[in-house]
Amino acid sequence: MTTEIFFSTNSIGHVTNEQLQAMLNRHHLGNLISAEKTSEGVGNQTLFINSSQGSYVLKGNPLYTGQLVEEKFYTDYLQEYTSLPLSAPYLLDESIDIFGWCYAIMPRLHGVHMNEPQLRAGLGAADRIDIASSAANILNEMHGWKVDQYGELDPKTRRIRPFEGSYKEWLYHRIRFWLQDAKQYSQITPTDTEWVEEVLRDSADEFDKHGSPTFVMGDFKAENMLVAYDTACQEWRISGIFDFTTGYFGDGTADLPKMVIMYWDFEEQEVARHFIQMYLQGSANKEGFVDRFRVHMLHQRILDWGCAKAMGAVTWDPQLTFSEWAKDYVYAMDYLR
Repeated sequence: MTTEIFFSTNSIGHVTNEQLQAMLNRHHLGNLISAEKTSEGVGNQTLFINSSQGSYVLKGNPLYTGQLVEEKFYTDYLQEYTSLPLSAPYLLDESIDIFGWCYAIMPRLHGVHMNEPQLRAGLGAADRIDIASSAANILNEMHGWKVDQYGELDPKTRRIRPFEGSYKEWLYHRIRFWLQDAKQYSQITPTDTEWVEEVLRDSADEFDKHGSPTFVMGDFKAENMLVAYDTACQEWRISGIFDFTTGYFGDGTADLPKMVIMYWDFEEQEVARHFIQMYLQGSANKEGFVDRFRVHMLHQRILDWGCAKAMGAVTWDPQLTFSEWAKDYVYAMDYLR
C-alpha cells in the first residue's frame, strides 16, 4: 500500500484530555500537561503531546490498514541498524478502544523544519552547505538498507511483496498513469506526451541494468526533517527525520528530486550541486545515475503538475506547457554535475 498515491488523509479530529490521559497511562508516559496541533503534520494525523515525563507525537487515524505497522517496521529497522536521528521508540497500539482508531506515539524530536522562513533568513551560505551535506549523508545511510527484490512491504506478513513485472515496468506504468490522469485537470499536449516517452526511452537501458533494490523513503523533503545547530561540531545538521508512510524498496535515486526541486526553486543551485555531489560521493550505485534521476524527477514533476492543476494551486506561468515547465528540472543534472 505504501506506493499508492493519496491526495487526502484521515484527520485525527477532536480528542479529549481523558482519551489522551488514557493513552499515556497505557504506555506509562506520565500525566498530561498539554496537547497541540503540529505545524507541519501531514493531513492532520499528528498532535504534540506534553506530559510530566516528556514531549511526544501522537499519530493516529491511519490512511489505510497497515499504515502505522509499516512505519513502525521501517523505523525499528533503521533504529537498529543505522545512526539516523529517528523518533524512537515507535510505540504502536493497534487496539481502537481509546480513540476509535489505532495510533502510534513516539518521542518528539528537537529542531526546526529546514524550510522554516525565519530559520532560512538567518542561515549563511556555509550553513546551507552544511545542511545539504547532512541530508546527503542521511540518505546514503538510509540507502544502505539493501534487499533482494523490488517491492513494497506487506504489513500482514512483514515481507516484501514484489511489484508486478519488473521495477522499470512498475515505475514507467506509474508515470504514464499519472500523466494520463493530469489530462483531467490540465492540457497535456501531444508534444508533452512525446517528450515524456523520449525521456523514458532514453533511460530504459539503465533501469534494465539496475539490480540494487534499496529502501526508499518516498517522501524525503524539508517538511519531514528537522535541523539544529550542533555546538560540538559547530555546524548545522539534520536533527530529526520522520514520516516513513510512503516507504518501499526500489532505486534510491527516487529520494533525491524533492530536495533538488526545493533548492532549485530557492535559486540555490550551488547548494543543490553540493547535495548531489555529497550523495554520489557516498553512494555505492553511481552507474547510470543521471539517466535514472531524470526519470524519477519526471515522475515527481508529473505528480506535482497534476496536483497543482487539480487544486488550483499553480504558482508558475499558467501559459507554460507541461514539457516547457518540467524540462529544467528533469535535465537538472546537466547543470548540477
